[in-house]
Amino acid sequence: QVQLVESGGGLVQAGGSLRLSCAASGRTFSYFPMGWFRQAPGKEREFVAGISRSAVSTYYADSVKGRFTISRDNAKRMVYLQMNSLKPEDSAVYYCAAHAPNSNFGSVAAVVSWGQGTQVTVSS
Repeated sequence: QVQLVESGGGLVQAGGSLRLSCAASGRTFSYFPMGWFRQAPGKEREFVAGISRSAVSTYYADSVKGRFTISRDNAKRMVYLQMNSLKPEDSAVYYCAAHAPNSNFGSVAAVVSWGQGTQVTVSS
C-alpha cells in the first residue's frame, strides 16, 4: 500500500493561487494512478483531478478545467495540484488519493488509499 500526506492548504482571496503537495511513502508509488478529490461541508466528496502512472494523461472535473493543473514526480514520490484563479466555491478539504491500477478516475470506489486532507478556504 501507499501512505499519503497532503500539505499546502490555507486561506486565499478569490483570484489567488495555491499549490497543494502530496507526499507518498512506499516503494510502489509509481504503480498507482493518482488524483485529488475535495469535500465541502454538507456535500459529497468529489473528483477534482487525476493523473496516470506515467503522467502522460491528466483528467479534470469541468469545474476546475483550465484553472487547476495536476502533476507528479515519481522519483520524489510527490503529487501536486496547482490551483489558480481560485473561487469561493473551491473552498473544501482537499484529499490526495491513490487509485487502483486500471481504474477509472472520478470514482471514490476506485481509491485504495486516502490522505488526511488539507483545508483550502477562498474568501470573496
